[in-house]
Amino acid sequence: MLVDTRDDRTSAHRVDLELTPGQSDRFKKQLEFILEIDKLKRILRKTVLLDRSEQENSAEHSWHIAITVFILSEYAKGENIDVCRVIKMLLVHDLVEIDAGDTYCYDEKGRENQYQREQNAADRIFGILPADQAADFRALWDEFERRETTESKLANALDRFQPFLHNYFTEGQTWQENDIKSSQVKARMQPVSEGAPMLWKYVSTLIEDAVEKGYLQK
Repeated sequence: MLVDTRDDRTSAHRVDLELTPGQSDRFKKQLEFILEIDKLKRILRKTVLLDRSEQENSAEHSWHIAITVFILSEYAKGENIDVCRVIKMLLVHDLVEIDAGDTYCYDEKGRENQYQREQNAADRIFGILPADQAADFRALWDEFERRETTESKLANALDRFQPFLHNYFTEGQTWQENDIKSSQVKARMQPVSEGAPMLWKYVSTLIEDAVEKGYLQK
């Protein structure tokens, strides 16, 4: 049998080593990882699509913000931004949700153990890869989480900017469903000011407008 197709979140798909070119263990691990991350497509987020037809999944979110880097990287704070590294971070950082799930950013209870859940997930999921690639992916994920480099600050800014746009342009649907206040949104969006100050000005304007229009509680 080529692949284990059991619907099991915690186990990687198993590729038959005998069927890989040259019986390459490296290629086998790479394929297993590629098959495993397909599971990100079934992780639903609180964010709704702009047509409000359904919830966005995490793979759609990753795709959307990766494209957004191409469009908005010119507004980054700082010079000589490594755009490719920003995109890599944004494509990698949500993979842990395969195990940890998407924790709603305003869910204080869920955030209590989010760090440990995601650390454990990073260990398992990146560990599927060959050691050198596992280290590269983990370094990107850790860089995003630490939010210290210029690239990671931009990545975090856009990661928060994308769902913010969805919230505003769906007339605050998710905000209203969860009784979210403007002060909570402002606190959540602070990384935008660190990574892309111009975008922060736009965010601040939209928050005020959302309150005026009743999309968001004062």
